Amino acid sequence: VTAKLALSPKRIGAYTEVSKQALIQSALALEGMIRDDLLTGAAVLLEYQMINGNGTAPNLTGIRNTTGIGTVVAGTAGATIAWSHVVGLESSVANANAEPDRLAGYLVNTATRGKAKQVQRGTNLSFIWGDGEQPLNGYRAFVTNNLPANLTKGSSSTVCSAALFSSDWSMAVIGLFGAPDVTVDPYTLAATGQVRITLNQFADGGVRQPAAFAKID
Repeated sequence: VTAKLALSPKRIGAYTEVSKQALIQSALALEGMIRDDLLTGAAVLLEYQMINGNGTAPNLTGIRNTTGIGTVVAGTAGATIAWSHVVGLESSVANANAEPDRLAGYLVNTATRGKAKQVQRGTNLSFIWGDGEQPLNGYRAFVTNNLPANLTKGSSSTVCSAALFSSDWSMAVIGLFGAPDVTVDPYTLAATGQVRITLNQFADGGVRQPAAFAKID
């Protein structure tokens, strides 16, 4: 089932502070560097919100907090990643009739990737994380530390990670309301000889087909 998804503009912002000495230089490379810093900062925040947003204004509703996605449960006090967890995420969406296709894949953080390279699928079998472009259970796997590694599960405090799988990542939608706008403020930090440059982008996001996603925390 594809859900009706209502999007409304929420501000995603980033800013940087540049000295007047830097701005009077003639090198055009400075403009590109500032632009990249602002766009990257806003993109990181938007990614974090798409994954973890709690849905309470002004936050987006992230994938992990979307009602109706699948859930795989590990131990009561956390658990070392196992092959059963990886397959369980895939099975969760398949059992909900969201069979994985060419846009399927996993999303993990660096801690999970590192551990998966050290844990075997079973006795005398290869490690969970393999080689090539589809290193995890025959699917693509992308890595971001916007997936938390500081969750608490039972007596395992602030050390547990989250992971996601989707049978079709195009079912996660980001809506941009207009282009980014930039405000140059030479006044607030004038006493210290700095200019504050702020980027604003209005955006929202959500999941069109919750059954296409599954998480393990």
